[in-house]
Order: sequence, then C-alpha cells, then structure tokens
Amino acid sequence: MTVDREVIPEHSPAHDRSPVEEVSTATVVAYAMAAVVLVGWFLFGWLVLEQGFVDSVGESAGAGFTLLLIVSVVGTVRRSRR
Repeated sequence: MTVDREVIPEHSPAHDRSPVEEVSTATVVAYAMAAVVLVGWFLFGWLVLEQGFVDSVGESAGAGFTLLLIVSVVGTVRRSRR
C-alpha cells in the first residue's frame, strides 16, 4: 500500500466498496435446483449410461459452465437496461 492511497479520499477502502445487493430467495432456489440437476446428470451418465466416471464429470462440468455463461449473459443484459 502506498501513502497516496491513505491520503487521497477517492482511494479509501470505504470509497472502493460498491453497495451490497441481497440475493433473492428465488435466485438461491434456482442455483440449488441447477446443482441438483447437474449432480443428477452426472449420476445418470455414470450409472445408467455407463459412460465412465471421467466422461460423466466432464459432461456435467461442461453443462455447469454453460449454465454459468448463460446466467452471466442474462445478468449483463439486465444490468445494461437499468
């Protein structure tokens, strides 16, 4: 940390913080359901389709990252409209 950050008010830690927004219950429920679906998808591929552990993990991880990408794009579009 430099002396400038302590002296200049724009660089104070209180100024750097953005307002905290609470996460809605619907968002938490949606994330929990997505996690359950991904675990179910993993178990289905591994135990029912018998495609192998590593393949099932990779497929579930790919589906999870795709969901995260979709959530990120939707969140960006929603914030740009405000």
